[in-house]
Amino acid sequence: MSVLVRRRTRATVLLAVLGMTASLTAACGSDDSGGDGDRVTITLSGPNQWNNDPQSFGPAWEDLVERFEEAEPGIDVETTVLPVAEFAQTLSTQLSAGTAPELIFNQAPHTPDQVVALDDYLAQPNPYVEGNEAWIDLFNQDYFGPDAPTARNAAGNYEFIPFNLVIVGVYYNADIMDEAGVEAPIETWGELMDACAAITDAGYVPFSMDQGWLGQGWTMGIIGSMLLSSHAEEWNQFAADGQPGTAAQVTPKSMARAILTGELDPTATPEVAETMELLKQFFDECATPNWSGIAGGASFIGYDDFVGGRAAMTYGTNFAAENLADVDWEWGTMPFPTITEDESELSTGQEAQFGAAPGGTSYMIPATTEGEQLEAAVKFLQFVTSPEGGQPWLDGSGGIPSLVDAEPAPGLEGLMTGAWFETPTIPAVTFVPKARNGQTVYDGYLLGDKSLEDQLAEMRNDWTEWATEMAADGGWTEDWATQ
Repeated sequence: MSVLVRRRTRATVLLAVLGMTASLTAACGSDDSGGDGDRVTITLSGPNQWNNDPQSFGPAWEDLVERFEEAEPGIDVETTVLPVAEFAQTLSTQLSAGTAPELIFNQAPHTPDQVVALDDYLAQPNPYVEGNEAWIDLFNQDYFGPDAPTARNAAGNYEFIPFNLVIVGVYYNADIMDEAGVEAPIETWGELMDACAAITDAGYVPFSMDQGWLGQGWTMGIIGSMLLSSHAEEWNQFAADGQPGTAAQVTPKSMARAILTGELDPTATPEVAETMELLKQFFDECATPNWSGIAGGASFIGYDDFVGGRAAMTYGTNFAAENLADVDWEWGTMPFPTITEDESELSTGQEAQFGAAPGGTSYMIPATTEGEQLEAAVKFLQFVTSPEGGQPWLDGSGGIPSLVDAEPAPGLEGLMTGAWFETPTIPAVTFVPKARNGQTVYDGYLLGDKSLEDQLAEMRNDWTEWATEMAADGGWTEDWATQ
């Protein structure tokens, strides 16, 4: 399914939370810190996921901060915008040095002891929601709750709060597609390769790409989840709480076990090699020819080529749509195509999936945050995830709420329906150790400077190191985890 948005139609994503009439009366207007003479300042630091401004996350964020400061006159909130390519290393270094600000983006490499466990706070009421008895109850339990596969860390604790959910998909320029004779949605891998050839012949970039990690990681994850789905039952050994059992998506602990027992070995599991070969085919035939020399972005991959009308397709998150508000061409959204059994003998016929997840905008609190700063940081997280506190921010930023009773975003239904919106049973197999988090670890192979065999051997080392780190962080005591 694809969804076409008419030219000049503003793409602001408006999401309505239904049936929630909570009041902020009980939480607003109090100055627990004693007024102007005793103000508390907290800083939120993370990458810009919404625009290319190096100074501001955008108007929706500025409005959010202003409304929170009105609700809590004794607290000031500052925001620090970090470069997409550098945020992970910057925040990880600050965590290690004990200098991290009060609220940091959750995708920075860290150990569980470096951040505050939020379990006790989530068990208590959210003060900004009248009648709420447990903050955790406000969230969509499929994505953030006791049985959600990615809600807790290796130690079994909640350590981040999701402000929204994220879904990634393919955005396309309908005008270029029409000129090239390509019909959307593109449903199969073979159709994608044909489309890329036709778009190239028409004088355009088929799929805008850049040197950032996201384009490589998302493509590999989508392909790998399809091809490796036949192993799901074998590898699914642990429930979301880390205890023996199964989960809707094979958990990180289950994947770590498969790696450390040798059940999943990039050099011996044929689906991994097939994944890498298809990834290279995609980059060779579809990606921007000089992708390795283009700075990475977050809202769209290869932002300038796509928004500038030079590329037919790209990846984008649900909250990237606002960047197309003023383009003079029609655009639409669709899932990534499926690899059929006719196109790969290792295909199971599983449709392409990405799945909505709480990995969009999620923040955590460093363990060094204490006292009034800790209290203020928790309040900000509670405010953002209350219907009245967070809804205007969601409306302005194009977010899919992490709270219950949300409506699909207008213009993005192509990303939010069918198999694509469902969580894949096998997660994205993009396992790298903390020291290499966010790095483009496949550049050598994709550029033809490294053989497939060398790439798979390197991946085996990375995956083993990742699994070993996970076992250490989680304090897992099973034999396979301690050998």
